[in-house]
Amino acid sequence: MAAPPQTKLLRVGLIQNGQIVEERHVRRDTVTIGHDARNTFVLPAADDRPARFGVFEFQGQQFQLVINESMKGRVNLGSSDVDFDALRTQGHASRRGDLYVLPLQETARGKVELGDATLFFQFVTPPAEEARPLLPSDIRVSRWKTMDRVFFGILAASLLLHFSGAALIISSEAPKEQELALDQLDDRFVRAIIPQRPVETPRPATTGPADAPKEEAKAPETKEGDDKPAGEKAASAAAARHAEVVKKVSGKGLLKLLGSKGDGAGGAFQDVLGSASGGNDIAAALQGAGGVGVANEVTTAKGTGPRGGGTGSVTGIGELGTQGGGKVDLGNKKEVELKGRVQDAAPEVDSSDVDRDALARYVRARKGAIQSCYEKELKRNPNLKGKVVVRFSITPTGRVGDFDIDENTLGSEAVASCIRAVIRAWVFPFKPDADATVSYPFVFSPTG
Repeated sequence: MAAPPQTKLLRVGLIQNGQIVEERHVRRDTVTIGHDARNTFVLPAADDRPARFGVFEFQGQQFQLVINESMKGRVNLGSSDVDFDALRTQGHASRRGDLYVLPLQETARGKVELGDATLFFQFVTPPAEEARPLLPSDIRVSRWKTMDRVFFGILAASLLLHFSGAALIISSEAPKEQELALDQLDDRFVRAIIPQRPVETPRPATTGPADAPKEEAKAPETKEGDDKPAGEKAASAAAARHAEVVKKVSGKGLLKLLGSKGDGAGGAFQDVLGSASGGNDIAAALQGAGGVGVANEVTTAKGTGPRGGGTGSVTGIGELGTQGGGKVDLGNKKEVELKGRVQDAAPEVDSSDVDRDALARYVRARKGAIQSCYEKELKRNPNLKGKVVVRFSITPTGRVGDFDIDENTLGSEAVASCIRAVIRAWVFPFKPDADATVSYPFVFSPTG
């Protein structure tokens, strides 16, 4: 059956030389003694006294008295006084390892002898909370009277305006964009990017001989088709420009070579590039050009054919042989593996709460991460070797506190920084009462 929760405070006092030198009222905290500065009661250091010892622990809504084999004192359990020897031998206190635990009722009181000092304890009723003083009504002022009303009015109007605008925007429907057809979209962009040019008036062609009659060169006084629609006028103007361009380029370059003179209407050029109904082909069109021939079948080139005029021959690619050297073996790229060795010595620990052998086993189990830090830099400097001594503290939570490099004969800050990051991520299984300082050496050397 669980013990009822205690409503009284535990009063603990320290007596030295017959006088009370310190007194505490504890509600739910653990009361500790020792020479550590973080204890509830700080006592001078002694051989038989630990640095930190919890005398009164609060467990399960009840205080418990914790004593060891060597403590002396007495406790009143309500009906009689019992010394600590009787508590240990008669079974009043339950054993927990090397300690003895006695649950305390609110009627219990007693003392604990600690050599030249004595702790006394008892339960007391907590003092009543003092009522908060109130000012007279004629002095008290409400918050509304002390508020800046002009500022409050501007703030309220601004909030109302902003929230109303936001509500109006949310409640209104989004405008629907008119969908355009693809041809309309293209025309719109064309009109925006490329301005329309005015229709040019076709110029009269002047290609007749110099002694042509003047009556033929003159333009007619009356233009034909003035009564035609605008679309037909534009089509006729485009056809006139096309005919003029064809006449200008017909006597230049390859077109001049092919020519439009010859047998048949329009010549070879017209047969090749014109309609497909003509009876001539490309071979007939190129027949008049000297030094150009069309191969009728694929033959093998012997190197003795004529150059220049005549009929040519086509060389098959299968007849072209190639000769060269043998295979060239470039080999495979191999990376030289460099291994490193990490040796550690016995660490130095300044606290009895941390077992040195257990700490060494914990570090050796994680030495692979430190070896990786060394081998990463060993690839850059194969002659890298030396010693690194790290100093760090283990906090009561098991994590690493202060960290420093005491010695680094490697001369590599990268390895030291990597080791710092690896060790700071460790969580040790030790929970010391105070920060425990550890000095740990590592010796690095390449193995091949």
